[in-house]
Amino acid sequence: MTVSPWASTVLPQSRAQPVPAACEPGHGEAFLARFAPPATAPTPKLPLPALPAGGDPSGFGVGALLAAYRAGLTDPPAVLAALQARAAADGPAPEAVLCRIATAQAEAEASAARYKSGTARPLEGVFVGVKDIIDVAGARVTCGSLQTGDRVAAADASVVARLRAAGAIPAFMLATSEFACGAAVNARYGAVPNPHDRTRWAGGSSTGSGAALAAGIVPLALGTDTGGSIRIPSAFCGITGLKPTRGLVPRTGVATLSWTLDHVGPMARSAADLARVLPVLAGPDGDDPLAASHIPDLTPPSSIAGMRIGVPSGWFTERCDAAVLAAWRAALEVLRAQGATLHEVAIPDLALAHDEAWMVLYAELAACQEARLPTMDLFDAGTQDRISRGREMMATDYIRALSRRKLAQSAMLAAMEGIDVLVTPGVGAEAARLEDITVQVDGTRWAMYDVTPRNTMIFDYVGFPALMLPSGRGASGLPVAVQVVGRPFADGVCLGVGMVLEGLLF
Repeated sequence: MTVSPWASTVLPQSRAQPVPAACEPGHGEAFLARFAPPATAPTPKLPLPALPAGGDPSGFGVGALLAAYRAGLTDPPAVLAALQARAAADGPAPEAVLCRIATAQAEAEASAARYKSGTARPLEGVFVGVKDIIDVAGARVTCGSLQTGDRVAAADASVVARLRAAGAIPAFMLATSEFACGAAVNARYGAVPNPHDRTRWAGGSSTGSGAALAAGIVPLALGTDTGGSIRIPSAFCGITGLKPTRGLVPRTGVATLSWTLDHVGPMARSAADLARVLPVLAGPDGDDPLAASHIPDLTPPSSIAGMRIGVPSGWFTERCDAAVLAAWRAALEVLRAQGATLHEVAIPDLALAHDEAWMVLYAELAACQEARLPTMDLFDAGTQDRISRGREMMATDYIRALSRRKLAQSAMLAAMEGIDVLVTPGVGAEAARLEDITVQVDGTRWAMYDVTPRNTMIFDYVGFPALMLPSGRGASGLPVAVQVVGRPFADGVCLGVGMVLEGLLF
């Protein structure tokens, strides 16, 4: 198979591997359901951070913004004006924002009134950027594609409705690669440069979400993750993103790329901010058939002393630049210094599972976009490439890839026996060059998709929670990251470990 700059190569070795005796109903969802809690857990109570020292409110995170509101240092209309100024054409990342959401001004004024009346809700006045595949009522939602015209969403996606109910305010629609899978240079909107270096890409597919956060346009964004699309832009842009356990956050109102791999999750500037937001997003909505039936306890642990940290090697450390590995090792030493213990972990058959995940993505993408085949020429080159791969795949390849998911889940869970979290290098390189969509690993140029999904896609396939957060700088001075992975529904544990790291690494 010809190597493409937009898609990792699917290796033919997978056809020679054994399959389970029978397909599990739900293709791995029943496996994850075993770990769902028996009853709804309490909402975590997190203290607000110290009051901000003033200055531009676009630099405030979620917790700092809430503290500033409650102290009367600013109000939502003033913050919205500051954020809209940063989103302007002469701002630090204009390509990240596709449009303003018309209702934001009225909602900001209503939030200010709530603060004055003492009726503020948990996320009152927190402005949110929304990836352009997630519905916001009355907003144009195009999936970054020429295929969709000027579609206007009739209703909020479940995640947007939940944020609104908690007082958050959708303010901007943010760029995405086409249908969350296309090329870096979007045919409809162009590319989103990285705010740290405009010759580099912000990463995809939640490209606008990563760039908007790094540029101070929003304190919170929604993204989606099918092969790493929350975590890769988080790594490239130096922000923090969580791919939740599959089923924890409902996907109703979100355009489908791959119905068995898609996840919706929050992106922010800290794990602490994500910990405030995740309980608002979590839980069944009655519409997403893969949503978990209950909400687990998402409270981050108060200490990591005594935690057992899994340290994988092999697959996760291959194709990683030396600076990425050095930052990862430094993060592990921080955890050790806080009382955690480090334990080597071997997870079998990761290359095979990675290939199977790509097969699932290609097949399900092709099925989702089948009705648009008569206008195939309107798709980006990268989307066309992936749809073509899915259409060329045999049905037996797809069924085999789904069937093996349970084997991969079981193998990973067995490897994590007695382990609280895995900590892996994040993405193997700094942000990709826009001129050729390549990354550099120890002086060697690689096609981006031969490097970036290696440490992310496996966790979409198995559905385990995975947090990406900054760990330092690479050889070019751009952000590099570390990834924290938990058992199913241990999202709060991942966030707690991330909170320790972000407090001590930088």
